[in-house]
Amino acid sequence: MAALDVPRPSWMSEDLVILEDAAQKFFDQELAPHNERWLEAGIMDRDAWDKTGAAGLLCASMPEEYGGAGGSFAHEAVITRAIGLAGLDSFGAPLHSAIVAPYILHYGTEEQKQRWLPRLASGELVGAIAMTEPAAGSDLQGIRTGAKKDGNGYVMNGSKTFITNGQHANFVIVVAKTDPSAGSRGVSLFAFETGEVDGYRRGRKLAKMGLDAQDTSELFFDDVRLTADNLLGGAEGMGFVQLMQQLPQERLLVGVQAVAMIERALALTTDYVKDRKAFGKAIIDFQNTQFTLAEVKTESTIARVFLDHCIERHVAGGLDSVTASMAKYWLTDLQNTVVDRCLQLFGGYGYMDEYPISRMYRDARVQRIYAGTNEIMKLLIARSL
Repeated sequence: MAALDVPRPSWMSEDLVILEDAAQKFFDQELAPHNERWLEAGIMDRDAWDKTGAAGLLCASMPEEYGGAGGSFAHEAVITRAIGLAGLDSFGAPLHSAIVAPYILHYGTEEQKQRWLPRLASGELVGAIAMTEPAAGSDLQGIRTGAKKDGNGYVMNGSKTFITNGQHANFVIVVAKTDPSAGSRGVSLFAFETGEVDGYRRGRKLAKMGLDAQDTSELFFDDVRLTADNLLGGAEGMGFVQLMQQLPQERLLVGVQAVAMIERALALTTDYVKDRKAFGKAIIDFQNTQFTLAEVKTESTIARVFLDHCIERHVAGGLDSVTASMAKYWLTDLQNTVVDRCLQLFGGYGYMDEYPISRMYRDARVQRIYAGTNEIMKLLIARSL
């Protein structure tokens, strides 16, 4: 699906071109045919994770010694784009591979890496990260979930909400306060397999505007007893720093998802207006359609070039949080605008669920909210002025 005429970016090596082709074929052939059924059921099949892991498309940026493909964020970007072009917007694999796993790689002890990363790469473990709470979203310092020291371990109490992969996840990283009096320095990250602890409960799968097959859930921790080995990296009070260090990659990942949907929307709409007729001619022959798609293609091309620039900087280790915030806010704003304008060209059919553009309209909306709202992104950018 080549909706944009953008030259191959410099970070796109030959092995990434091969990966791009293999990933697109896998998602188109192995998972996409089941998507309608999953959307109706409200959840994907668990074996989708196993299949994706067996294909080598989970945790591609993890070192080979830990079960990964030894790649970089560029590999995750290629795979995430393929997921988006296949229309699998509800699949939580990008979060699993490019958000959850890197916390273990960057901050985990050697024992934690050996214990969890290979099983995340295979799909045996499905990962989630539990940050958001009913009373704390973008303000992570306002979380109430606590982990109190108890002998050689901890006892965790609290709840989380809006957790991606919540129903399938059997491995969770939880943001908790270990010292409520220490502000940001009292936040720690805990990682554990859900089947190994008592007191952990999955709540309901949340009903949402979009992403119907995504198992976004509530999680509850009722006197969950954890050992010192569950403290990520073995050091208390480092959680807030760890979160801040990883947020640029999370926000860039959202940008990758945004541009993938933009490209898909443009391709689907172009095909539709060439085929659909009104007043005796194809919709594409009306000047309004031509002007609209010309604007969409131009803005989408700018978005793709900016995204490629950000990926190149990130792979080289030079993407700052301000630029990542620019990418997250601007690309997701554009995503929603493009999908809306494309839906308009479908007319009444654009409002029907049987057409993918309708679902994309609903699915796109949350992109401006999670990973930090776009209003928060603008505040972060403003501070750099």
